[in-house]
Amino acid sequence: MTSKNILNADLHCHSVVSDGTLSPEALAERAKTNGVELWALTDHDEIGGQHRAAAAAKAQGLHYLTGTEISVTFAGQTVHIVGLGFDPDDANLQQGLRNTRGGREQRAMEMSEGLAKVGIQGAFEGALKFVGNPELISRTHFARFLVESGVCRETSEVFRKYLTEGKPGYVPHRWANLRDAVSWITQAQGVAVIAHPGRYKFTPNEEYALFT
Repeated sequence: MTSKNILNADLHCHSVVSDGTLSPEALAERAKTNGVELWALTDHDEIGGQHRAAAAAKAQGLHYLTGTEISVTFAGQTVHIVGLGFDPDDANLQQGLRNTRGGREQRAMEMSEGLAKVGIQGAFEGALKFVGNPELISRTHFARFLVESGVCRETSEVFRKYLTEGKPGYVPHRWANLRDAVSWITQAQGVAVIAHPGRYKFTPNEEYALFT
């Protein structure tokens, strides 16, 4: 394969529509500046920014694939499935993601209560300052608040001390079913792939179940 056959692609990024820090338009501009030729916006459990992203990509001269990153529960852990190239107006996909987003606010309030017990007050309100879409408040927003407020120096420290299993701010969430999430994507004419596969520690039987 020659260099002419290689396409510079970025198929995994998040905007303020979920837990990112830039708008879809700003991300498209940044992708173009960095030499990206094929781009996808893959907001967590949300496709509300897809039409904006597609329009921004067209304005920048980028090829565009629709995308999303769906949180699923599999083998007792949270796994992320990326959907690409689907119809963003598919009603079944939209409803499935809407159901997946449900419960995040209650979870966030419980996280805040856990942090308050160890002396960190106002975490829920603080995290909301970083949320573009309140339906998608997440641990990332809490981490940004704890860094801003000086509790920790960086987000990795926040997760290590407060937001992982067994720590004061950790609250588990039951996400979508793997089979359902893949069906939402494929029935909307998209392709489902596992995000950052090196992160997970599966047994051989679990790997077989995941990929079959």
